[in-house]
Amino acid sequence: MATIKLAARIERMGGEGAAQMIAKARRLESEGRPIIHLEVGEPDFDTPVHIKRRAEEALAANQTHYASSQGLLQLREALSHHLRRSRGVAVSPDRIAVSPGCKDMIFSILSVLVEDGDEVLCCAPAYPAYATIVEYLGGRAVPVPLHEALDFRFDVDEMARLITPRTRLLVLNSPQNPTGGVLTRQDVERIAALAEEKDILILTDEIYSRMVYEGEYHSIYSLPGMVDRTMLVDGFSKSHAMTGWRLGYAAMPLPVCQRVTRLLINSVSSVTTFVQWAGIAALEGPQEEVVAMVAEFARRRVRMVEGLNRLPGVTCRSPQGAFYVFPNIRPLGRPSAELADYLLESAGVATLPGTAFGAAGEGYLRLSYANSIENIERALQQMDAALAIATKG
Repeated sequence: MATIKLAARIERMGGEGAAQMIAKARRLESEGRPIIHLEVGEPDFDTPVHIKRRAEEALAANQTHYASSQGLLQLREALSHHLRRSRGVAVSPDRIAVSPGCKDMIFSILSVLVEDGDEVLCCAPAYPAYATIVEYLGGRAVPVPLHEALDFRFDVDEMARLITPRTRLLVLNSPQNPTGGVLTRQDVERIAALAEEKDILILTDEIYSRMVYEGEYHSIYSLPGMVDRTMLVDGFSKSHAMTGWRLGYAAMPLPVCQRVTRLLINSVSSVTTFVQWAGIAALEGPQEEVVAMVAEFARRRVRMVEGLNRLPGVTCRSPQGAFYVFPNIRPLGRPSAELADYLLESAGVATLPGTAFGAAGEGYLRLSYANSIENIERALQQMDAALAIATKG
C-alpha cells in the first residue's frame, strides 16, 4: 500500500464554517424537515435575462475555446470603462485581470505578494479566506478588531498600532462580510494616508459595493495615488446574481497584474469564454434589475433588523451594506456555534455562528436577508418561539 505524505502547509488551511452549516441544513431537509435558509451568502434572484442571452449568443457563435489567461480584451476594456464610471479613475486594460470568481483572484494576488513571515492585517471577524490564504502561504494574519459600537468598522488608530516592519498588506472589505459594516470617507482617507506613510499595500475586496443603503460608497481605489498601491477585487456574483458563473476580476499595479496573469496561466488557463461575454453584457446592459434587487434587499433589511431586536436576548444593529445582519446574542449565554445548531434543530432556521468568521465573531450570528420577506417573517416567528423555550429553560 502506498505511503502518502501530505504537504505540511495544507494543514495551515482551514475550511469554511458556512459549508458545514449548509451540509447540516441539507441533511435535515433530506430527512423531510423544512428549513429556512438564512446562512447562504448569495442573492435569491435569477441572473438577468439579457446576461443569459449574451452567453447563449456566444455559445451559438462557438465562443467555447481558450481565451487569454488575463481575460478577453473586450471584457477588460468594458471593466476599464466601468471603473472610470464607478470609481472615477482611469485604469488601462493592461492592469486588469479576470479570474474564475473573486476567491481565486484573492488567492492569486496574495500568492504574488506574501512571503514567509510577512504580516497581513485582516479585519476580525471577516470572510475566512483572507486569513486562511495568508497562513497557507507562510504569512501571518494579524487581526484588526471590528467594533460593534462603530457599526462594525475598525478604529484606524488601533489599526495603525498593529503595523510593524513586517507588515506587507492590509486587506479591506467594505461593505463587509459578515457584519454589513461600511467604511466612511474619513476612514478611507486616513487609511490611504497611513498606507502611504508606512509604505504598505492595500487589497480591497469590493464585491458588495453596489449594495450600500445609507449614504454613498467610498472606495479607497478612488483616492489620489492609490491605484499604484491598491489591488481592487470585484466581480459579478453579488451585484448581478451570478454566483454560479464564477467571474471575478482585479485592477492592480502593472507588475502585480503581470505576475498574477503568470499564475493564472499555470493554474486555471482562462475563464470560460462565453461567461466573459456574459460579463460584458452585465456591465454594458440595463441595470434596472440590479437597482430593483438592491431596493428589495433594503426593504428586507428593515424587517430583519426590527424582528431580531424583538427576540429575547438578541440585539442587532442595522447594517449599512451587503445583505447580512450580525446580531449580538451574548445575553443568551451560549456559544454562537451551539446557538446556531439549536436554531437549526429547534426552529428549522439555518444561520451561521459568528465563529465561522474567526474567533472575534464569538457572541454573534450571521444571517443573510437574501431570502423572501415571507421566509424572513416565518424564520423570525420560529426563532422567537425556540428562544422563548430556551430562555425559560
